Amino acid sequence: MRAARARSAPACENVPVHLLNADLHSHSRFSDGTLSPTALAQRAHANGVALWALTDHDETGGLPEAAAAAATLGLGFVPGVEISVTFAKETVHIVGLGFDPTDAALRAGLARTRSGRRARAQQMADGLAAVGIKGAFDGALRYVGNPELVSRTHFARWLVETGVCSDTGAVFRRYLSEGKPGYVPHQWAGLGEAVRWITQAGGVAVIAHPGRYKLTVNEEYALFSEFRTHGGRGVEVLTGSHGQADTAKYTAMAQEFGLLASRGSDFHSPEESRTDLGRLPDLPGALQPVWTALARAGSAWAARASLPV
Repeated sequence: MRAARARSAPACENVPVHLLNADLHSHSRFSDGTLSPTALAQRAHANGVALWALTDHDETGGLPEAAAAAATLGLGFVPGVEISVTFAKETVHIVGLGFDPTDAALRAGLARTRSGRRARAQQMADGLAAVGIKGAFDGALRYVGNPELVSRTHFARWLVETGVCSDTGAVFRRYLSEGKPGYVPHQWAGLGEAVRWITQAGGVAVIAHPGRYKLTVNEEYALFSEFRTHGGRGVEVLTGSHGQADTAKYTAMAQEFGLLASRGSDFHSPEESRTDLGRLPDLPGALQPVWTALARAGSAWAARASLPV
């Protein structure tokens, strides 16, 4: 089940790869994306994606619309979420795939994770006001589809619109990263909690974009070890923020820790994202794709997606 698409070729012609064009990490206006779930499904389908997941931050409210749009298009769909976790004083993200979105414990955990975001956002606005940038809280809210999920990304978009910075990357460097005026740390869910919410709801937990975290070698090893101990099963080897060196590194770590490999663009916006939906390289053939585990779950959505085992 391979769909044609324009993307980079494998480094070597004879290296085996998994040909399914799966994009299992993307965001809609229900968190910090700019498109509706329907528009995302349409874009994924137009780009040749065969299996797609919507993985909004700490929120599953967009999944019904996403599932309906995917069904209309004949696009394979996986329910997803990206949960914010605090590990070694760093924010780490765990993607959940293929779970039951109605699971009570998962829903309660996500609601608790979301609950501190608004207060944190007000503190961020206070920090920006202290350096002369007024009105940031109300400005950020203009970009929010869900007021419970106001985030640094929404502040960044407003700061670009008002001309404070030329692009969102500059906003993060100057105002919203650790040690800068608008940065406010937050205590998210624990690693074990997040993995448990996903797995007990019948899903597969995946470490998102591991190359982005500022962890020491020992801290990263501890992350993978503890994640596996808690029942985590996958890692994103291919994602929008990974270069070739990252892909090689996390291919090796997936093999070392016996983890399934995932592939997702982490798409947020046509104007901002490094990689469009469905435009990643193929997954290295030496790895076991995460969608094989999703297919074996045997749930109704998996049957509709006709996933390869």
